[in-house]
Amino acid sequence: MAVIRSLCGQCGVGCGIRAVTGEGRDVRIEGDPVHPANGGLLCTRSEALRDLLALDGRLLRPMVDGRAAGWDRAVDQAARRLSDVMARHGPGSVAMHVPGGLLTEDYYVANKLMKGFIGSAHIDAPSSEAGGMAAAQRAAFGEDVMPAVYEDLAQADMLLLVGEATARRHPVLHERIAEARAEQGARLVLIAGRDEGQEVEADERLTVAPGSEAVLLSGLLLHCHDNGVLDRSLAPPPGFWAGLRRDHDLWSVARACGLAPGEVRGFYEQVAATPRLVTLFSPQGAGEAAARLSAAVLNLHLATGRIGRPGAAPFAVTDAANGMGQREVGCRAGELAAHRDFSAEDLAQVGRFWGAAALADTPGLSGAALADAIEAGRIKAMLMPGGLPPSSHPIRSLLEQVPLIILTTPWSEPEMEALRMIALPSPVWIEKDGTLTGADRLISRQRWLFPLPGEAKPDWWIWTRIAQAMGWRDAFHYERPAEIYREHVRLTAYRNQGARLLNLRRHAPISNPAYDELTPWRWGEVPFDEGRFPTPDGKARLVAFWDQDS
Repeated sequence: MAVIRSLCGQCGVGCGIRAVTGEGRDVRIEGDPVHPANGGLLCTRSEALRDLLALDGRLLRPMVDGRAAGWDRAVDQAARRLSDVMARHGPGSVAMHVPGGLLTEDYYVANKLMKGFIGSAHIDAPSSEAGGMAAAQRAAFGEDVMPAVYEDLAQADMLLLVGEATARRHPVLHERIAEARAEQGARLVLIAGRDEGQEVEADERLTVAPGSEAVLLSGLLLHCHDNGVLDRSLAPPPGFWAGLRRDHDLWSVARACGLAPGEVRGFYEQVAATPRLVTLFSPQGAGEAAARLSAAVLNLHLATGRIGRPGAAPFAVTDAANGMGQREVGCRAGELAAHRDFSAEDLAQVGRFWGAAALADTPGLSGAALADAIEAGRIKAMLMPGGLPPSSHPIRSLLEQVPLIILTTPWSEPEMEALRMIALPSPVWIEKDGTLTGADRLISRQRWLFPLPGEAKPDWWIWTRIAQAMGWRDAFHYERPAEIYREHVRLTAYRNQGARLLNLRRHAPISNPAYDELTPWRWGEVPFDEGRFPTPDGKARLVAFWDQDS
């Protein structure tokens, strides 16, 4: 019997678990009472971990074109075929799909291989459903930084919950909201669509037309402007208030939301008089609606100074486990690594740090644009760490048009025999070992509960061996996840004299034993507490999202 502290990994909250393992794959799982994200709480989502105990349906040996193969042959085939595609069609013919469920070390190696050595930034990452939110935070703050932490809930005067599903999909978060109301007297105001249920108990509920939440919050910002409830140190872009005034006056907002004008005015006056406000929202999807909602929330908090202090912050709650870690290492089409972009300075720094053989110098394709490229025959190889996309994903039905697919997955699926595919066995969640970053920047250790079955190997190990076989052994020398973590940490600190908040330098010298015993820690302290932002002039930016259709 062993007691292991690890992570649930079933959503973006990042709850800690305490697992007691027995004979075989027997386990008892409960919430970890000392983990900051959940303090012993655990919701029904954790029951999915038990579904991973059985080995039915697992891929336990490498497969090359539908036939079992040894690891040496499978890695050699992957390296030779991928090298041939690059030689014939160039790096832009290679793309990656990352469905989620990976640890930060896995994402780091995959991103480094793609952008630094293959030379392509075509990465489709639908698990980072907060694409609109991440873009809005970069535009507003200068960096994709989540300013809120869970402890803010207990210090707020008001919790503004946008969408009942935000709490319903995250029961532990819902419980923490309930504790803040009961113990601290925080007032909960819920903005819910007409098609949502009545499961969340709130002090006040505004039932609005679907998709009108951003309009309501933008009207609230205009109300704060007109009534002098603003942070005067923030300089808005030219024409911001004139643009906001269009379609966001009280009567227009009431009409768009399906509310009475008096109801809207009462809500606005109540929020404007509340100094410590936490707004919780789920920016689902990477489209315009998610971007508008994210921008509206960030604008409200920035313009009214409700940010950078305890109990006052916007809080985007996402579903993806380790979506934050994925963004930290830049495993997305529009980012480079360690919160860097494709500027000349960042390209030079990352290229030098990695010793990159062929660094991608422009953002890549993702989503519908990548699907179009596959359908047009421009994508000749797909790397797929973590498994196949769901059947509803547009790429899934196009895979037969891709000449080479290299897949790491825990599962055996029919496509593995039907497609020209190299399928390599990887762990399920309870067999993974590495780190994860929760939604509030809390880095925690995921520890395996059971050893890998059959011939399965960690995702980072597989992509490391393929990179070595392609001739990049010096850059991919990893033998354990602690080495990858240290390199990721050093990259965040490299040539970073305060320009980026993501700076993990305190862990640069971490030893292997210290990594194994790592306790949860949060980077960034209290972001923006001195009123400074990682922008060229140190000031935040209000995001004029209505320019999209001006």
